[in-house]
Amino acid sequence: MSALSSNIDRREIVMLLARADNGVIGDAGTIPWRIPGEQKRFKAMTMGTPMIMGRKTFESLPGLLPGRRHIVLTRDTDWRAKGAEVAATREAALALADAPVVSIIGGAEIYRLFEDIADRIEVTEVHCMAGGDARLAPFDPAVWRETAREEKTAGENHPACSFVTLRRY
Repeated sequence: MSALSSNIDRREIVMLLARADNGVIGDAGTIPWRIPGEQKRFKAMTMGTPMIMGRKTFESLPGLLPGRRHIVLTRDTDWRAKGAEVAATREAALALADAPVVSIIGGAEIYRLFEDIADRIEVTEVHCMAGGDARLAPFDPAVWRETAREEKTAGENHPACSFVTLRRY
């Protein structure tokens, strides 16, 4: 077995997302809420990992996120952006991401593409009914078990939420 296949066989694939109670994860390339501590949590969980994302997610970022590789999965074979590594298939993206932990950061199509091989999901359950054009259905409880939950109360300018860890059975 080669070193590359050995790393791929042992790596952990982690999906990170925030989803409102009605399934909304985004609206016109933006996140429809601001939760204190959520961006800090995201940074801590993704730091040092390659992040796989779709083109729209990459383009919605405020810029390159320091300390992380940006692997963009897109069907557009001509698309390029400074700081992005481009892949046309899930397998090509995973080959580029040769690391012990790989972060999957969206959007909805990318989450659906990786859900069947993900090991863990870190989801911020945002307790509101948000408006938005990007949605993701709840994860199947027959496949995913909750292993951690941290409740956050609502504030004057933000809804309550729960930081939840799901692991594949």
